[in-house]
Amino acid sequence: MLIRAYRPGEEAALREVFHSSVHQRAKRNYSTEQLDAWAPREYDHDWWSNRIRGNRPFVAEIEGRIAGYADLQDSGYIDQFFVAGGHTGQGVGSALMRHLLAEAARRRIGVLFADVSLTAEPFFARHGFVVEARRQVMVRGITLANARMRCVPADPPVARSGQYQQNEENPA
Repeated sequence: MLIRAYRPGEEAALREVFHSSVHQRAKRNYSTEQLDAWAPREYDHDWWSNRIRGNRPFVAEIEGRIAGYADLQDSGYIDQFFVAGGHTGQGVGSALMRHLLAEAARRRIGVLFADVSLTAEPFFARHGFVVEARRQVMVRGITLANARMRCVPADPPVARSGQYQQNEENPA
């Protein structure tokens, strides 16, 4: 598995990862109406591309195919963290999280936080995040439950040799 910086031109592929993650993974915690509001099939391509470019995510690749992505903002906020529906259970999320924790240490970011879906909450908890607040958010007129989670990493975990490669392309 390779963790690398996002490359311009990958916006549509990352949108597909987002859509598959929401619709395949979150369906056990959210209704079809909620999933369609959160990740509709039709979307504003320019808005999405600008968001991805602004977030500068890290991308996980398996055998040359994008399997997931996550970002870390200078404030410590993780805006997007998604693993493609077909790549769950393969360590993609854990590899991305280890990368974000190492990146936070490198950039001296002491606190990480994210607005996390009910589906992702156990994953984030396994990686040291705790719930600060339970929330109800409106997305396209539909209410979705999520949690604000926070992590103060003590010593960020280091990837075991050979578990994944790191590519230092991101100038962030």
